[in-house]
Amino acid sequence: MPAQLLLDKMVFRKTNNKIGRHLSATPGNSTNRHLAYGRIILDASAPAVQFATANRETGLICLSGLATVRVDGRSFRLGQYDAIYVPRDSQLEVVTNTQVDLVEFSADVEHHYPLQFVSFADVCQDPALRYDSGIPGQSRRHHHVLFGKNVNTGRLAAGFTYSEPGNWASWPPHEHAAALEEMYVYFNMPAPALALQLVYDNTEYPEMIIPVRDGDAVLMPSGYHPNVSVPGHRICYVWGTAAHREHVERKTGLGSVQPDFCC
Repeated sequence: MPAQLLLDKMVFRKTNNKIGRHLSATPGNSTNRHLAYGRIILDASAPAVQFATANRETGLICLSGLATVRVDGRSFRLGQYDAIYVPRDSQLEVVTNTQVDLVEFSADVEHHYPLQFVSFADVCQDPALRYDSGIPGQSRRHHHVLFGKNVNTGRLAAGFTYSEPGNWASWPPHEHAAALEEMYVYFNMPAPALALQLVYDNTEYPEMIIPVRDGDAVLMPSGYHPNVSVPGHRICYVWGTAAHREHVERKTGLGSVQPDFCC
């Protein structure tokens, strides 16, 4: 595939600039086979949205604001960094009386998994779900919000990471293309914050090194994918993954580390 066409299927800019519910990356317009990503941004001009999940399990993570999420007659109140997992074949409504910004990930599944609300306060109390890693130059904090330990899903896992200013993240470089596909959605990086995202198989001369800003999304169909923020600013990204084999590979830690940096 020509480089520009591949880039068009991997990089999606300013996905946070529209009110309402908008899907940016889907298996139909991207390199993903299973994973779809969208944004639900509501305010007084558009305070509610409704949709059916059809054959796709769906995870919502609240980046800011407050919302009530109703799923088949049950209601949940989401605040910042709270999340909810919604099974396939569900009717879903999101309503706010102020404003809200939600990341939406979904993946096709054959089976039905249980509806579950995830409190960010609970995530913060679990050292397996919220923890720091790295040494100076690559220090960051991880939050595993929709994960194998706390939520039962078919393909999806999701969370978010932020680095110390000027640090590398997603380090050491690693890849997991045989097990799952992944994408990063950058948030809480107000201008002039800027980061560089790498995606490559060629370890000597990486094929893709691109600048990313708040609201951008990058897919990793294969290859290593570290990133780094500019001095004085931190990189913040929501990560979403979808396992190729339902309920078999839906966890992080699969794959391999770039040999040059493995020790």
